[in-house]
Amino acid sequence: MELLSVRIEKPEDINFILGQSHFIKTVEDIHETLVTAVPGIKFGLAFSEASGKCLIRVSGTDPEMIELAKKNAINLACGHSFILFLGEGFYPINVLTALQRVPEIVNLFCATANPTDVILAKTSLGRGILGVIDGSSPAGIEGEEDVAWRKDFLRMIGYKA
Repeated sequence: MELLSVRIEKPEDINFILGQSHFIKTVEDIHETLVTAVPGIKFGLAFSEASGKCLIRVSGTDPEMIELAKKNAINLACGHSFILFLGEGFYPINVLTALQRVPEIVNLFCATANPTDVILAKTSLGRGILGVIDGSSPAGIEGEEDVAWRKDFLRMIGYKA
């Protein structure tokens, strides 16, 4: 077995969701889930089959996000994985609950805009995702000023009243 690290390639402000699923129907079900959860959502999705033709199946509503999904799925080359890029102004928090209800989704590894390394194992069968390194390590414990900033920020962006 060989361990590998693959960096997700994307613009700094673009969010993505990386997950594992189990069936070719994943592509259509994730697409339908997203457009139902957030009307007008811009996204690109790539799902890597692990049997049959072993193709990367794609869908989405935004050509740029679809290309990002294709490129990163090729780089990861892990069967039964999917990567979903959300267009600017769309966020994982708005779709995660809906995605967790998609029957084919087995696991969600991350949902982030941070720089991310995906840790893979490679065996004679192929590649699989072991986990992710999402962003940087903690630099300390928040103080009173940091707590106030966090609370103000969440209210400023409309996620708290």
